[in-house]
Amino acid sequence: MEETQKWTENISAKHSLLDFKLKEIWDYRDLLVLMVRRNFVANYKQTILGPLWFFINPIITSLMFTVVFGGIAGIKTDGIPGILFYLSGLTLWNYFQDCLSGTSSVFRDNASIFGKVYFPRLIMPLSIVIGNLLKFLIQFILFLIFLFYYILKGVHLQINIYVILLPILLVLMAGIGLGIGMIISSMTTKYRDLSYLLSFGVSLLMYATPIIYPISMIYNKLPENFHWLAMINPISPIIEAFKYGFLGEGVLSWGGLLYSTLFAFFSIFFGIIIFNKVERSFMDTV
Repeated sequence: MEETQKWTENISAKHSLLDFKLKEIWDYRDLLVLMVRRNFVANYKQTILGPLWFFINPIITSLMFTVVFGGIAGIKTDGIPGILFYLSGLTLWNYFQDCLSGTSSVFRDNASIFGKVYFPRLIMPLSIVIGNLLKFLIQFILFLIFLFYYILKGVHLQINIYVILLPILLVLMAGIGLGIGMIISSMTTKYRDLSYLLSFGVSLLMYATPIIYPISMIYNKLPENFHWLAMINPISPIIEAFKYGFLGEGVLSWGGLLYSTLFAFFSIFFGIIIFNKVERSFMDTV
């Protein structure tokens, strides 16, 4: 008489689109840690300067902004030293950009792995978002070095209690980058043009975010009833809250942060749904 086999795992492409597989992701947490380490090592394994690029990139970009936008264009920075003003915006922006760019090519970059072995596919975009936190931490330390340097020089900077919002701001940045990135990654399995459009779109989005100019400049050009247009970009309230907490300049808009929170939530929600849908058959189209 044959014994009925009892399987400990049942892998199937048929599952609910609303199944976020949180328990399964937790069960594969060792793989998540491994992927975070792999992403970090792979990016800088054969480079001469290695992680020093984490410092070089924001410093050179901030210096360029200081010369071009602060010096040549004459854009004011609300009394904040130019390099510190630009560095404060770039610190958070770079984290968002890295999360978005990394997750937007998950299916394409990992097609060979996805076709050979099973694991929760959400591990890949999550590993990118978590791994980029290390890069953010290094650049944040760089920002703090410049911040305390200018404080010691006697520049009046009002660091306040709202610096405690930093973890929340990071979660919002990660959420928006992860959600939009998964949507784009899912769509690029059929429409490769989106990968080219993304790099162009991210560059434009940066100029629509108060990084090279203060939000007050936009307020001065808009009637008071239309000030909300300055915050229609969901990244803007997050950047402004960061500047307000660490520099004492900018606009802390609770309504704007609520808008960013809702935007992040729905981005992740729809991102996971679309990701789960494409996951079932993307090997046929990638």
